[in-house]
Amino acid sequence: MSATELKCIDLFAGAGGLSEGLSEAGFHCLFANEIIDEYADTYKKNHQSTTVTTADIRDLDAKEIRKQFQIEREELDLLAGGPPCQGFSINAPIRSILDERNHLFKDYLRFVDAFAPKAVLIENVPGLVSFEDGATLHAILDALADLGYGADVRILGAAYYGVPQMRWRTFIIGLRGKNLPTAAFPEPTFHAPIRPNFTATFNGQQLVKMPTPETAAKFTSVRQAIDDLPPLKNGEQGEKIKGYHCAPTSDYQKLLRIGSPGVINHEAPRLAPINLKRMKYIEPGGNWTAIPDELLPQGMKRARKSDHTKRYGRVAPDGLASTILTKCDPHWGAYFHYSQDRSFTVREAARIQSFPDHFVFTGTQAQQFAQVGNAVPPLLAKAVGLAIKSILEEGR
Repeated sequence: MSATELKCIDLFAGAGGLSEGLSEAGFHCLFANEIIDEYADTYKKNHQSTTVTTADIRDLDAKEIRKQFQIEREELDLLAGGPPCQGFSINAPIRSILDERNHLFKDYLRFVDAFAPKAVLIENVPGLVSFEDGATLHAILDALADLGYGADVRILGAAYYGVPQMRWRTFIIGLRGKNLPTAAFPEPTFHAPIRPNFTATFNGQQLVKMPTPETAAKFTSVRQAIDDLPPLKNGEQGEKIKGYHCAPTSDYQKLLRIGSPGVINHEAPRLAPINLKRMKYIEPGGNWTAIPDELLPQGMKRARKSDHTKRYGRVAPDGLASTILTKCDPHWGAYFHYSQDRSFTVREAARIQSFPDHFVFTGTQAQQFAQVGNAVPPLLAKAVGLAIKSILEEGR
């Protein structure tokens, strides 16, 4: 850790997407907690200078951890994490008492109280804003205010920050003892064809950060994200570390290839014969509506052609990918490759999430897909981290 790096802690850390982006922004993560063994193993492999604890956060003593790292209260720069928040609202006391997620967010607050960091960062799904008519979000902001933090919330579109997919995340940022300046949330740096399909206002305030007319850069396309990866057939495994298909064809590929020994986690899932038959009818950018009725799943034979527009989709190479989920299952999104008759590999999903190629995912293939899908895109996390870093450095 260099003297210029800011210190942070990552709770509910997953495989480490948030930490990866914060690291690229100039933060050093001292400590991370993750309850799922396979996620924690991936985190440890990629963040070897971070102390990682695999445990239920409710079993951790925040004050003892602070003493372990010899950190005084108010010394830590940032406490980050994605605690489940949906059970926290004071408007549903019976549900909140029974909902274990409520207690998990309280444990995040327990760490805030123990460390009194200069800044806090919470990420969650866009639906948090409308959950219980906004009561949950009000309760979160009030709880942070009670601990001395001026906090605010924004919804950020990952594609506006160079990530090649239609993904939205809610971010809450708080500063200790200060009102939060608007510059605490990063300005979009790319234009992208995405539109909110969720509640985007809170207390009469527009939460979505949109590009300005001066934002010149066009979004990163799927082709620009993955076209240099070696081609595979359905179910093909190949060498553990593969060579690149070609030299980088985009700045995005150049960026994600830095420090990589080659292509890792790039094995094609084996699709069932019925999906291979369905795929033959789908052009790039097309979806299930091109599949003959006799080949459709029973439940989709009754669906309207205007519904489920991403299901059984072959991604458009010059467009954005569907949101990467915990399974790149073609039944749930456009996860067929645009030119190869197969679905995405873990590495392609990771590229679309903006993980660098040197980031290795461990566990079974299903576990790797889950780790990628649950992660915060590192490029988005980096943008947020740089904005927070700028605010913290101004206050020094």
